[in-house]
Amino acid sequence: MYQAPLARSPDGCYNGGMSVGEIRVKVRLENERDIFEFERGRIGKKKVRTAEIDAIVDTGAVMILLPRDLVKRLGLRKFDKTTVALADEQRIELDRVGPLSLSIGNRRMVTDCLVGPPGCEPLIGQLVLESLDLIPDPARRTLTPRPESPLRPTLKMKPLLAA
Repeated sequence: MYQAPLARSPDGCYNGGMSVGEIRVKVRLENERDIFEFERGRIGKKKVRTAEIDAIVDTGAVMILLPRDLVKRLGLRKFDKTTVALADEQRIELDRVGPLSLSIGNRRMVTDCLVGPPGCEPLIGQLVLESLDLIPDPARRTLTPRPESPLRPTLKMKPLLAA
């Protein structure tokens, strides 16, 4: 199966390009620190910074990538830098920020993300797909829960051994 690489387009954005089988998905993003503060009664619900976005599912990307302007609007904190290998083998450093609550459909996870140039296409990578147990179908251009786990994600791991 073809996996779209993370590539830099002429406008400086990192995306899989517009291609046959491209999957776009609605994603809800929330600042996880704000959620923490709301749950403890320290801020009101309206103070939780959120965004509803349209993102490209990029099976060649590992992490989620968000444009810098959206990261700033969500108030996510930088905590590291990550070296990213692009499709043309160029290596660049991108900021890593979080924590971020991400929801696709009725599935939610807390993660961190990489920061791209302002206005670039948001990308959803493999870590999100694996964590939420979602399967991309390029022919139908859909993202669906794995049939074996329709109600909640099922994650695979080695058997737990008693110490």
